[in-house]
Amino acid sequence: MPYEFYEKDLIQFLINTSQAQIDELIEDIHPADILDAIHAYEGDKLLLFQKLPEWVIAAIIDYAEDEEKYELLSIFPEKRQKDIVEEMSSDELVDLLGSIPKEQADDIIVKLDLEEAEEVRELLTYKPDTAGGIMATEFICVQDTMSVGSTLKYLQQEAPDAETAYYIYVLGEDDHLKGVVSLRDIVVSNFDVKIGDIMNENVISIPVDMDQEEVGHIFEKYSFLTMPVVNDKDEMLGIVTVDDIMAVLSDEHTEDMYRLAGLQEGEKVTGTIGESVKSRLPWLFVNLVTAMLAAATVSLFEDTISKVVALATFMPIVAGMGGNAGTQTLTLIVRGIALGELTFENAKKVLVKEFGVGISNGFAIGLAVATLGYFWERKPIFGLVIGLAMFLNLIAATTAGFLVPVTLKRFKIDPALASAVFVTTVTDVLGFFFFLGLATLFITHLI
Repeated sequence: MPYEFYEKDLIQFLINTSQAQIDELIEDIHPADILDAIHAYEGDKLLLFQKLPEWVIAAIIDYAEDEEKYELLSIFPEKRQKDIVEEMSSDELVDLLGSIPKEQADDIIVKLDLEEAEEVRELLTYKPDTAGGIMATEFICVQDTMSVGSTLKYLQQEAPDAETAYYIYVLGEDDHLKGVVSLRDIVVSNFDVKIGDIMNENVISIPVDMDQEEVGHIFEKYSFLTMPVVNDKDEMLGIVTVDDIMAVLSDEHTEDMYRLAGLQEGEKVTGTIGESVKSRLPWLFVNLVTAMLAAATVSLFEDTISKVVALATFMPIVAGMGGNAGTQTLTLIVRGIALGELTFENAKKVLVKEFGVGISNGFAIGLAVATLGYFWERKPIFGLVIGLAMFLNLIAATTAGFLVPVTLKRFKIDPALASAVFVTTVTDVLGFFFFLGLATLFITHLI
């Protein structure tokens, strides 16, 4: 069935179907599809929610954008809000509370029982972009002295409330992480086997203060579904799941892409004119300042340009090709930094490689544009000047594309935030300087 028809049918199903039928069929409908139906419905949203159980509503809110979560929760009366919040896992609840003002967050926290409220308040103390900020505390743990049989009985009781039951963590005294055992290993073992005999003691854990982007890299490397989060005493505090990491990596990718383009992360396609202007205008002013530097460079050679007007025709080619080459290297390096592929140990090797790329590309493009310049002006010196300028600018561009983000990272500035502006400035200023400087040097042969 085409998606748009499924969406319309789902709206009709939620409004017109009896409570008994919804209770019977709701487990076959994904919460993300219900959220899309809610977005498409132009009437009273409460009509779509009124027959849904609280656990489904909690899942729908979890799939919503952060700024939308509280808006959806606010649709319901106070009593039902409390029931919905109680169905949310700790990480989902922290995401919701972190997206709203403190006063509203406190109003939600008071709806929780004392133990859960304490747990949520502790989670809110962690920075939202760290492992502690995205972890869930609903995990299953056992003792190494338990048998497989008793563990299976325990899982029947605890698994329904856990974030995931793929991995069972083995804790010792004071909640120290001793090992991990997979659900598969438990199922295929005899009932009288001790958990300590089948657990894996080589557990890869995540420090609670690790940046969420680094956590994402660890998940990519090991392909785990969940990973335990520990403090500096190796006490297990919670787990991070792969679905949370997918969202993190998507957000980080979007953030880097926006920053490279000079946009604020919060800008939406459907946003207002005012929001878009506020997001983009500051960076356009920054670009204006850098463009003035390039213009100032050109102004130094006004006399040369007035004598050889053809120089003005080829100036954009030199600057534009340098900008393209710089952007290629910049994109590769920023991604390498973000993924942890570029390290202090291999930085020199990467720089040498990019310098070699600049020389190779500069020679090829320089030769092509030199030939074009020769046939354009019918002067070999003109072709030599434009070709040599292109050669030098592409070397400078690839070098700047490496050095700028690496330097910004060293000063703890996000390379994606400002690298593009600096690299473009370098390629424009040096491109004009090389081209017009060489033309000035050989002016007697160009006139």
